[in-house]
Amino acid sequence: MTQPPSPAETAMAKSALRKELRAARRAHVAALDPRVRALMLMRPPRPVADLVQPGQAVGLYMANAEEAPAGGYARFFHDAGHTIALPHFATRAAPMRFRAWASPHLDDLLEPGPYGTLQPTDTAPIVVPDVLFVPLVGFTADGGRLGQGGGHYDRWLEAHPGTKAIGLALDCQLVEDLPREPHDRPLHAVVTPTRLYGPWEEHR
Repeated sequence: MTQPPSPAETAMAKSALRKELRAARRAHVAALDPRVRALMLMRPPRPVADLVQPGQAVGLYMANAEEAPAGGYARFFHDAGHTIALPHFATRAAPMRFRAWASPHLDDLLEPGPYGTLQPTDTAPIVVPDVLFVPLVGFTADGGRLGQGGGHYDRWLEAHPGTKAIGLALDCQLVEDLPREPHDRPLHAVVTPTRLYGPWEEHR
């Protein structure tokens, strides 16, 4: 009988896959016309928008130059009357929390955090998103997610099991399979510029 991989072997497999997928994503983004990238993921498809109920808070992220853009979704849900929240780190050693972003139309309401990413100020209200759009390095067609490797989203989602997690991705980030660990939580849906995977409700 084949033995399942050890935790160390799974971690090594994830690390190698991240390196491969980041290189593929970098090449994909470099080949994109900037005008096309600017129009990506401007608003959610109806099945995804319907997952967000009136009055619910929506968590997003400030995408880097290679991640799937999230600004269009932030503006869409803000204009629909939802509270928008972004990750916030008090220090590199502090756990990830979410604080309100008063208006995604105004980046000057944000400041650089300890990782260099723009985030709300320390005085912005703490928010627990009901629906959270997450970045990723890779994903599978059934909602598996490979994150950046820091575990911030895994830990936050484990502590908030009632939050629906939806991935935003580029099409090149789809993989057939991923090494999975017990703490890996499947996504409710994954949205790319050309396709919607899910939504799934079972086992989420």
